[in-house]
Amino acid sequence: MQTNRFETFFDAILAIIMTVLVLKLAQPSTPTLEGLLEMQNIIIAYVISFLVLFNIWFANHNLFSAVETIDNTAVWLYGIMTFFISLLPYFTIWLANNIYSVPAETMFGLIFIITHILNTFATREVYKTNPYNDELKRLNNDSPYLNLPAIVLIIGFILTYTVYVPGIYIACLISIILWIVIGRIVRGDADGE
Repeated sequence: MQTNRFETFFDAILAIIMTVLVLKLAQPSTPTLEGLLEMQNIIIAYVISFLVLFNIWFANHNLFSAVETIDNTAVWLYGIMTFFISLLPYFTIWLANNIYSVPAETMFGLIFIITHILNTFATREVYKTNPYNDELKRLNNDSPYLNLPAIVLIIGFILTYTVYVPGIYIACLISIILWIVIGRIVRGDADGE
């Protein structure tokens, strides 16, 4: 499949999911700074989810700018990942409204872990189907540091199930920051070669 057609489709889906995500946000109870501060859990959950979606878009933009075709396995992996990220608005608001709920924390964290795993597999599939692409080699998406966000999420699960219920929520925030920073470092190393 040509990547430009797939990328257009994937970009449109991400834009719709981002729109649904923002539409799920409630208005503050009062039109004041205090009213906005009362919504801090909702705002932080929204920021986490938005950053995940944006980072997926940005990583795929860089990836697809280096390749012209992808195989059916990659398309299916991206399709499955799209299914899971389409659930993100629902679980973001559920978590934001129930920050001390273990089921809400668990589902929010599972969406992140599944998305990370599927994104990793899909990216590797794109690499596998383009083994002689020098531009892909330069992007260096095979760094072991890219798995650090998943490790932080697992630590968040351990915290949630043992001592601190919002552990997954905090781990998701740390993970997305790590995902962005590590991605920039890895791409920066590739740009410096």
